[in-house]
Amino acid sequence: MVGLTKPTRTGACTTMGRGSSGFRRLVREAAKFGAVGGAGLLVNLVVFNLVRHLSGIPVVRASVIATIVSIAFNYVGFRYFTYRDRDKGGRTKELTLFLLFSAVGLVIENGILYTATYGFGWDTPLQSNVFKFIGIGIATLFRFWSYRSWVFRALPVREPVAVVPAAATSGSTALSAGAESFLEQPRPPAQQDKPRPTAHRVG
Repeated sequence: MVGLTKPTRTGACTTMGRGSSGFRRLVREAAKFGAVGGAGLLVNLVVFNLVRHLSGIPVVRASVIATIVSIAFNYVGFRYFTYRDRDKGGRTKELTLFLLFSAVGLVIENGILYTATYGFGWDTPLQSNVFKFIGIGIATLFRFWSYRSWVFRALPVREPVAVVPAAATSGSTALSAGAESFLEQPRPPAQQDKPRPTAHRVG
């Protein structure tokens, strides 16, 4: 029937495309975050064991020192690898938020080790490394959420500009010109009323 149009699936396909694209970006971001975090984990554990065995510092203090070293290492990796395409404006604010959330992660990480060491007496080298690893894992989940949400902010997405085909533009221009020329055509002068003959009465 005239007037009925066939429904299109362009909107649904566009929404699905954006969703899948966003999921792929999240997966890539998580992979890069994991790469930097894995390297930071090695730095953390190596410094922890070196400080503990070479200096005789208590377990939790050695862990705090190792965490601070890994935080500095992770910032360089996150800023210049994982989130290098994020907004680089306001570096002072970025660093302040990074240190703030990293301090929260430090408390989570070393709080678990402190509880295991002084709460349950699990202070052998193996047990200390196990609970240190668990604390790092839990703190990493918090850091991933906080860093991507508050520290390394994504740049605003620019909406694509719709491009009108040249054929449609020329067609609409010709139609407008035709309408204007039709309206501007001279109109014929109005016909004047012919004088009616006057009837003479015969006397």
